[in-house]
Amino acid sequence: MTVMAERTSQMSVEEFEAIASASPETVTLEFINGRIGVKKVADGDHNTIVSWLARRCMRARPDLDLYHGQGLKVESYREGRAKPDAVIAPEAHFAGHGEWADPDGVLMVVEVTSYDSDTDRRDRHEKPAAYGQAGIPLYLLIDRDACTVTVHSTPDRLVGGYRDMHTTKFGERVLVPDPVGFELDTEILKTYVR
Repeated sequence: MTVMAERTSQMSVEEFEAIASASPETVTLEFINGRIGVKKVADGDHNTIVSWLARRCMRARPDLDLYHGQGLKVESYREGRAKPDAVIAPEAHFAGHGEWADPDGVLMVVEVTSYDSDTDRRDRHEKPAAYGQAGIPLYLLIDRDACTVTVHSTPDRLVGGYRDMHTTKFGERVLVPDPVGFELDTEILKTYVR
């Protein structure tokens, strides 16, 4: 593993994709800021939150699909590779795409925090920067540690990240703005945290 860590700063996207395609299904690899990251296998509460969001999305916006496990080319020049917990895009948007799709046309990405040591760096810092650089209009962070939902909007393609962030506590209503445009009642999220 030490050799891998030393080599990541020089690793190409093509080398990463070869490694990721050979990794076992129990591991999800990402490539952000020139480093390989390993996403922890999701627990039952994590998966339940993504399913809850999918149902809300389908009711409010039946013209959209919520994808699980769709890889996206992110960061400047599409040099990063991320696998959000969910991607919201127009119906059948990713038909014919491979494992790593261009983010053009994606309306929102969603991450649900995991209980691991990399969550802060990955979900609260690196991913919003990468998603903003890629021009993805919205990033929804469901933070189980802080018991909050944060809507990031107005992506900044030059420096990365988002210009606007709105955070609410679990139990409050959250307005997810256009281009998705629906409201979430987050009361149920209180039951999916430790």
